[in-house]
Amino acid sequence: MPVNINAIPLEPGDLIFTSIPYYLYRKVAAATGSKASHVGIVFPDAEGAWQVAESAVPCVQYSKLDRFLARSENGWFCVRRLKSGLTPAQVDALRQACDARLGKLYHLGFKYESSRQFCSKFVYDAYREATGIEVGTLESFSALLHRQPDTSLTFWRLWFFGLIPWSRLTITPASQMQSPVLGTIIESPTDE
Repeated sequence: MPVNINAIPLEPGDLIFTSIPYYLYRKVAAATGSKASHVGIVFPDAEGAWQVAESAVPCVQYSKLDRFLARSENGWFCVRRLKSGLTPAQVDALRQACDARLGKLYHLGFKYESSRQFCSKFVYDAYREATGIEVGTLESFSALLHRQPDTSLTFWRLWFFGLIPWSRLTITPASQMQSPVLGTIIESPTDE
């Protein structure tokens, strides 16, 4: 059932998490033990309609909220907000941090220490730059994959051409969704 986006109690700077049904994103969700496999930052556009700043293939962009939500499996989404809230100056700084990254290419290897972006890195860096707050936790692939011992490593070995970069730092939508600095505003029911 489509979501009435006007009924979602959004504020600029909210984080919105979704579950992308494509194979890669399902593997990300499985490796993190979370339903969330994608995240973006919500802002109003010039007409007041909601849009989402996101790093998606091929690059950082703004997407209309309804299109962003339409990509999620079974319509699932979760909106989380900084418990401390954002000042108008922080919202402006956050938008500027997002705008500065527009057009940056997506990093399919999820390497945090790269000029390329991926969704959770984009959110982490924009928030840290604009507010000084770290949303989520940087961790190695080793820590990430060993926390979910039932995760098949076959996909990740193939994805990384035979050698999983165990020491590579990354950040995941799951670590951001679980961040103690955020509070849940709304989570849609699931049809599982």
